[in-house]
Amino acid sequence: MADQAAPPAFTGWRRVAIVVGIAVVLVLGVGAWYWLTAGRVSTDDAQVDAQVTPIAFRISGTVLRVHVADNKPVEAGAVLVELDPRDYEVAVAKARAELADAEASALAAQSGVPITTTTAASNVSTAQGSVEQSRGAIDQAQKELEAAQARLTTTQARVREADANAAKAARDVERLRGLLAKDEISQQMFDATVATADAQRAAADSVKSSVVEAEAGIRVAESKLVQARAGEQQAQAGLRSAQSGPDQIAGMRARAASAQARVQQAKASLSQAELNLQYTVIKAPTKGIVSRKSVEVGQVVQPGQPIMALIPLDSVWITANFKETQLRDMHPGQPVTIQVDAYGGSDLKGRVDSIAAATGARFSLLPAENATGNYVKVVQRVPVKIVLEAGQDPARILRPGMSVVPTVITR
Repeated sequence: MADQAAPPAFTGWRRVAIVVGIAVVLVLGVGAWYWLTAGRVSTDDAQVDAQVTPIAFRISGTVLRVHVADNKPVEAGAVLVELDPRDYEVAVAKARAELADAEASALAAQSGVPITTTTAASNVSTAQGSVEQSRGAIDQAQKELEAAQARLTTTQARVREADANAAKAARDVERLRGLLAKDEISQQMFDATVATADAQRAAADSVKSSVVEAEAGIRVAESKLVQARAGEQQAQAGLRSAQSGPDQIAGMRARAASAQARVQQAKASLSQAELNLQYTVIKAPTKGIVSRKSVEVGQVVQPGQPIMALIPLDSVWITANFKETQLRDMHPGQPVTIQVDAYGGSDLKGRVDSIAAATGARFSLLPAENATGNYVKVVQRVPVKIVLEAGQDPARILRPGMSVVPTVITR
């Protein structure tokens, strides 16, 4: 009977041992879990991001060639699409011709400036000389008129003297005529007196003809003076016209400046035409994968029309939306392990690059307005940018939009 009672006691001890063992295992497991998870923050609200470069035309035209296909890699600078360039080649040729014409006009206008300057200076000098010459002619004519008037005065005095002498001689003849009749004087004396009277009359007539000549000289001198004064007025008018040369020079310089401005405008038009010709060929701005191609040969496109997107897979990153309560110990530079769902949860290594300046809700189309009275406290999420360490994705298997689970090691 004693042998039969022993097993229950042993069984009770085994039960205690099992319970204790289980408790120890649980404590060790909890301790191991705490040790493994302490200082680690993770979220499943995360995805792969990358730059998506939209490709669009800057000009209109007809698609001539398409050199790429969807989901194919391209190198930076590779030709993607070509438009028919003929219309733009014609525009370039026209712009070059307009530039040549503008340059020729500008050269002609510029060369006219020194010619106009020299001509204006010469005209002023000539006009001033003409004014001086006309003034000299006026002075000369004035002197000739004064001399003619003096000659007339002298001649008139001589006429009066000759008339007086002729009158005296005539009276002498009359007195001697009576004496001759009485034989009181000789015939010879009477004849001499008559001859003297005739000579005095002839002298008076001669002097009177000199008066006519003097009067004619005055009229000639007056005519010369009138002509000289008219010439002086004409010379003054020419001088005033020549003195407007600076205005003509300013006008010529303004025309030259306007022609030069047209040259610059023509150069700008040519540059724009050459740019438009270059825009007929679209090249890849960076290395990447072609996506969403929507262009075909023969298609007529317009400026700004998107035709494809280019995604560079060399520079992908992770955008993880952590809860605001998880950011207490998080800062840039901390290491991160990343599990990629699409590839069986394979782990990649990265680091925290930066923390966004606002929550995702603040960037939404309709951000919450907590002042309406319907406030409900919701834990917000803050975007955190995580970059991969070098060499983590050599095969470029990560694609923008893939779900990942990043874990930030905060200690």
